Amino acid sequence: MSDNQSWNSSGSEEDVEPRDESGHLVGVVDLSGVLSKWTNYIHGWQDRWVVLKNNTLSYYKSQDETEYGCRGSLCLSKAVITPHEFDECRLDISVNDSVWYLRAQDPEHRHQWIDSIELHRADSGYGSESSLRRHGSMLSLTSATSGFSATSTSSFKKGHSLKEKLAEMETFRDILCRQVDTLQKYFDSCSDAVSKDELQRDKIVEDDEDDFPNTRTDGDFLHNNNNGSKEKLFQSLSPKGINGIDFKGEAITFKATTAGILATLSHCIDLMVKREDNWQKRVDKEMEKRRRIEDGYKSALSELKKKSHFGGPDYEEGPNSLINEDEFFDAVEAALDRHDKIEEQSHTEKTRIQRSSPVPPGDVYSSTGTHRFADKVEEMVQNHMTYSLQDVGGDANWQLVVEEGEMKVYRREVEENGIVLDPLKATHSVKGVTGHEICHYFWDTTYRNDWETTIESFSVVETLSANAAIVYQTHKRVWPASQRDVLYLSAMRKIMANNENDPDTWLVCNFSVDHDDAQPSNKCVRAKINIGMICQTLVSPPEGDKEISRDNILCKITYVANVNPGGWAPASVLRAVAKREYPKFLKRFTSYVQDKTAGKPILF
Repeated sequence: MSDNQSWNSSGSEEDVEPRDESGHLVGVVDLSGVLSKWTNYIHGWQDRWVVLKNNTLSYYKSQDETEYGCRGSLCLSKAVITPHEFDECRLDISVNDSVWYLRAQDPEHRHQWIDSIELHRADSGYGSESSLRRHGSMLSLTSATSGFSATSTSSFKKGHSLKEKLAEMETFRDILCRQVDTLQKYFDSCSDAVSKDELQRDKIVEDDEDDFPNTRTDGDFLHNNNNGSKEKLFQSLSPKGINGIDFKGEAITFKATTAGILATLSHCIDLMVKREDNWQKRVDKEMEKRRRIEDGYKSALSELKKKSHFGGPDYEEGPNSLINEDEFFDAVEAALDRHDKIEEQSHTEKTRIQRSSPVPPGDVYSSTGTHRFADKVEEMVQNHMTYSLQDVGGDANWQLVVEEGEMKVYRREVEENGIVLDPLKATHSVKGVTGHEICHYFWDTTYRNDWETTIESFSVVETLSANAAIVYQTHKRVWPASQRDVLYLSAMRKIMANNENDPDTWLVCNFSVDHDDAQPSNKCVRAKINIGMICQTLVSPPEGDKEISRDNILCKITYVANVNPGGWAPASVLRAVAKREYPKFLKRFTSYVQDKTAGKPILF
């Protein structure tokens, strides 16, 4: 057994992990790729290039910036990796007070990153209990024979250290080897002598047979005197008769040597048992210390969760959010108030900017068109004309939640899998504008940013026809709610009258669709919508021969909205926000249209 061979407390070598020629654990490889990293509550999740190498996790803004140095790094030796309990793509890595919140593309990539990080940590000698046993309780002959630790010094007060006993064993081994050689020579000589004497004895017997015995008168046989020959036969077998070796002395010495070896081995075993006991006590103390530290960490983490410390992704919306409903509502309301103030400050600047776009002739909006979504658009138009215009007075499921002058907002409470899907319906009457004008400013994206305050950005993904387009838009984030985006088809139609008494009716319908150029991402939660705005123009006859003016025009608006927020949020918060925001939206939008059309020719 070599000096650098080691044993653990059980005497087995099963806990020793396989390593390659460079000393690293087998399976440890470097890893790099794109992970979403939580930056702050304003920007949320952002894609970053993450590199795992040499037990260090580093991140860069992008792969192209790796040569300019990383933006941050963590040493994984003492890091704590926590897969998120509910988000299958997320993992949290913490070192002391520093925490990285990361999200992979899918659960498989998360498992790959966690396994690679754990291998790097194990390679560094930290983390698992088996690595603690390997570093804390394995006993090698090299360390045991050092004799300089406090433990070994206290165990060997008589000076009989394991190193000395091993030296004695080496001496006994040399003596025993020499004795074995001596005894082997003696036994070989004895064997040769016995062989020679057997040959000589056979010859003597043959001579005796040749000499027939003489018979005396008294009947006794007379033999030849061969005592001299027999003495010669056994003379060589005396204790000192072969090569001068003292067999008895050699046997006594051999017995003493083997007894010394057995005694020394017994002493070595006693010393190793004492050493193992001391090491075991130290390991038990370290394990107890580790248990206390882990208990303290869990207690501190529990206390931290109880505190109102916001900013991380765990305080965002979700059924397992650490923020309660009251705090959630207060945060959302405060964010909405800030948005309103910002909007009021920029409203004056927006009114100075006069945008205009050519208004296509009315017959352009009379048909659906021939694009691939034409049948779906026609279906949505017919559904809105059939159900959206129905009176809500006789339906007990509709609840009146807001009534301000001509405006009334109704809600029907619907939940599916814990997600609030309340349909909303609002009716309003606006003087001085036509249904065509209301729908034109609602549908045309040229004016979208002038009246819509919740949109952060939008773009037209595809123009299907003169009156239909696919639009992608992201909404401003209202923390702690996640940021939302919407991909929808927006179509504007003029509804043909069945008889001359029917009012002039226009409709805009917006409903969610899928498109290859606007796939969902992990930066935003994709919401689903089905919205319809139906505008009917009522004209009162002017007095005498006067021309129709805007004073003779009244537009009746019916607005319906079915929105799936795409994720969980407290029901009370969603309903309170809807009750607050929808009336504000209708008043803001209709006031904008009145301002834009004031003094301009009437657009029927």
